[in-house]
Amino acid sequence: MKGRVFVATAALLACVAGVGRAQGVLSSSCAPDGTIADRATQDACQLATDVFRYMTPQLGLALSGGNATLGQGGTLGGIGHFAIGVRGNVFNGSLPQIQDVELSVTGAQRRRIETDGQIIGLPTVDAAVGLFQGIPLGVTNVGGIDLLLSAMYVPTVTSNGFDVSPDNPIKFGFGARLGLVQESLLLPGVSITFLRRELPSVDITASAGIGPLSATPDTIYVRDIGLTSNSWRFVASKSFLSFGVAAGVGQDRFSAETAVEAAIQPRPPATTETLRKIVAMEQDMTRLNMFLDLSLNLPFTKFVLEVGQTSGGSVVEPFNDFSGKAADASRVYGSLGVRFGF
Repeated sequence: MKGRVFVATAALLACVAGVGRAQGVLSSSCAPDGTIADRATQDACQLATDVFRYMTPQLGLALSGGNATLGQGGTLGGIGHFAIGVRGNVFNGSLPQIQDVELSVTGAQRRRIETDGQIIGLPTVDAAVGLFQGIPLGVTNVGGIDLLLSAMYVPTVTSNGFDVSPDNPIKFGFGARLGLVQESLLLPGVSITFLRRELPSVDITASAGIGPLSATPDTIYVRDIGLTSNSWRFVASKSFLSFGVAAGVGQDRFSAETAVEAAIQPRPPATTETLRKIVAMEQDMTRLNMFLDLSLNLPFTKFVLEVGQTSGGSVVEPFNDFSGKAADASRVYGSLGVRFGF
């Protein structure tokens, strides 16, 4: 199961290298300047632009998930307290099948791109360290501070016509939690968290369909895909002996950028040599995130199940049409993890 999730996630990243709704306009970055090479690569460029915009919200969801610390609402209680958790964020994604697309060399062609539903996810390690217990106020403390850390892992994968190669498979994130109310016997824990995460920089090679006059597939290369999420959460939690509950709402702001290079094989008489085009792309998006955590409490250990939903935001209308959900459609996700702490 773990291998399939890794491959699905790599496919998600690879789709950014390749190829939504049909009323969009052509990207100005892909507009031909009158040369044969630019016209021959416009279709590949437009597909890449549309898929990049289509997949950014899904990449962001795989990266961010819900609660910064599974099952935790308030702060930890100051120096000497910590929590370390391992989780997998998963959801049912929509992956464009670019290996089935035959690219045109006579300009951009609007088409319907089929998508395949895949369970997508990435493993994450989260840590929280208590820095300040807060100011005593009645039966609780207010103003406590925790340091938040995370680590995201992206594997190297070769499958179905694409290669995913991160420059470093692990990338770290950081943030902080401000306690509004520290959990006590009578009161829930309430806090605001901020966490900045990044995907490791990834190089991808993806093959599109094989043209009728060439035994070699057209290829799209992606250099240094970068995705950053800035996430804030308002969270409340309460433990009841053997079980606990936490709920939260917040916002994720995703910023993604990459440079795509398309290699179009010869199509005599239109083209007699391999043609290439490089285009820089970027995408920003802000989405609402809501989640609920249920935990089983054991001594120094919690097993946590999280269910959440992300929605909202807007993307540039794509030129091509995709058979799956729209890029800005809401998506339900889940996380399953274990947390150790004191």
